[in-house]
Amino acid sequence: MPDELVGAGQPPGASAPLKDAISLCMSGGGYRAMVFHLGALLRLNEVGYLGKLDRISSVSGGSITAGVLALHWNELGVTPDAPAPRFSIVMDEVRKLAGKTIDVESILKGLLLPGSVSSKVQADYDAELFHGATLQDLPDSPTFVINATSVQSAVLFRFTKRYMADYRVGIVNRPRLPLAAAVAASSAFPPVLSPAVIDFQKYNCVFEPGSGMDLEKEPFTSHAVLTDGGVYDNLGLETVWKTYRTVLVSDGGGHIAPEGEPHHDWLLHGYRILDLVDNQVRSLRKRQLIASYQSGDRSGTYWGIRTDISNYEVNSLPCPADQTLRLAELPTRLKALSQAEQECLINWGYAVTDAALRAHVIPGLALPAGFPFARGCRL
Repeated sequence: MPDELVGAGQPPGASAPLKDAISLCMSGGGYRAMVFHLGALLRLNEVGYLGKLDRISSVSGGSITAGVLALHWNELGVTPDAPAPRFSIVMDEVRKLAGKTIDVESILKGLLLPGSVSSKVQADYDAELFHGATLQDLPDSPTFVINATSVQSAVLFRFTKRYMADYRVGIVNRPRLPLAAAVAASSAFPPVLSPAVIDFQKYNCVFEPGSGMDLEKEPFTSHAVLTDGGVYDNLGLETVWKTYRTVLVSDGGGHIAPEGEPHHDWLLHGYRILDLVDNQVRSLRKRQLIASYQSGDRSGTYWGIRTDISNYEVNSLPCPADQTLRLAELPTRLKALSQAEQECLINWGYAVTDAALRAHVIPGLALPAGFPFARGCRL
């Protein structure tokens, strides 16, 4: 059984000793998070940390960026301690998708044509980014873990090159599932883009006998009904938490605003409740992470799209909080972002990652000469 599944669903302490290696988690948050993470990856690459990563765990919008990074990993020229000279491949591919709205079109097609909304999103991902690639086209190292949530078993469903698994149902070794299907499941935002249904027989996915727990049986072994990975864990922490001592977290997730007169109709009221649940899950995960840093149980750092960069107490690129909060309030959608919005999100992800690294991971690291794009963080 993979290390990260040992003790899954059990109390802390049930798993093996933590591994002295570096993991990166990339949160959900639609296109906003997808592009924010580009800036984070760009700075990690510049300081030679991209090649140090042993595992990259992602959910939702973060999984779109992770999927592109994974698919092109071997052509980037990544080496430990040195920047990858061809990182612009990832930047260009993700930005191409960021300029296209796919959620509204997919919803309309799902309502009017055969097939689900999620299957339409999957088709767009494949056409724009993945071009028929499967999980077997991912690199052997680092391990990329794309996370969705099982609506059937109520736990995390993980996709990697080596396996895909729901610890209650079991493990499928070396799955040839389309990469677009895994990313679409991870980013199946409820209620409109959810669920994503995966027919295991269609992709010749057979569970290893005896690899599951209480749900290794039909219908769980014939198909998976999945929703956004952020429903279970919007930071992508779960698949690194019991394995890694050094955890870097890039959080492009949203924030629920106060609402004095919330809707009473079942649809909009239900949507508001989903946002409340999501906000609480994210808050609890973040508290768990920060407490672990403070106790010394783990090293690393957290940076978020809603972070006030002055809190790191280091010299930083100019990122006034009123400007960065405007970026944080961009909607959680698969809706086209303007060139200005993309550049500002990349700049902000780049700057806040740099400040977090210099404050908590690489003391003495020089402040970068400037932003990747001249406009800074001002929309």
